[in-house]
Amino acid sequence: MGQSTRDRRVRQLIAEEAARIMAAEGLNDFLQAKRKAAGHLGAEGTRNMPRNEEIELALRAYQQLFQSDSQPARLRELRRTALNAMRLLARFDPRLVGPVLSGTAGVNSVIDLHLFAAAPEEVAFALDDAGIPFEPRDMRLRLSGNGHQTLPGFRFVAGDTVIDLTVFSSDGPRNTPLSPVDGRPAERANTARVEALLAVE
Repeated sequence: MGQSTRDRRVRQLIAEEAARIMAAEGLNDFLQAKRKAAGHLGAEGTRNMPRNEEIELALRAYQQLFQSDSQPARLRELRRTALNAMRLLARFDPRLVGPVLSGTAGVNSVIDLHLFAAAPEEVAFALDDAGIPFEPRDMRLRLSGNGHQTLPGFRFVAGDTVIDLTVFSSDGPRNTPLSPVDGRPAERANTARVEALLAVE
């Protein structure tokens, strides 16, 4: 049975409100944004939640409409910061992932980098050698065929921007995590690709 006009409208309203929350509050978790949006709209019990792709489309529309002056400048700043970190950590073949790559990053977005090392301690030593304070973290990702997996990681701050590093083994297969947006293998960009994005901008 198809959705009623009211159901479709509720679904669209939740997507739009979730997008507003993500853009205005810097929230990066789709599920949390959906729940918060449903609460704002008095639709906590609905089963008619929008898909993450719908929210991302609404987010892009919101940014174009309400943040056309500030969001592109912030995105460029985040990509420049990511590129600097990638150059610093070049020996670990870094890849940029997430909203900073896709273009939906906002004021409070975190930069997500994937690194490849024989042991996570190698990354810790590199950060130490560069004089960068950091904290170890467990990074939980969805990997194709393996469900969720926890990988070692690190977090540090560059200026006013948080950078998360997830360390994959350089000795095994380079499993690509699944995107939280559409469930397909996440897009990853190497240093040359990020340089090209900035050159175009």
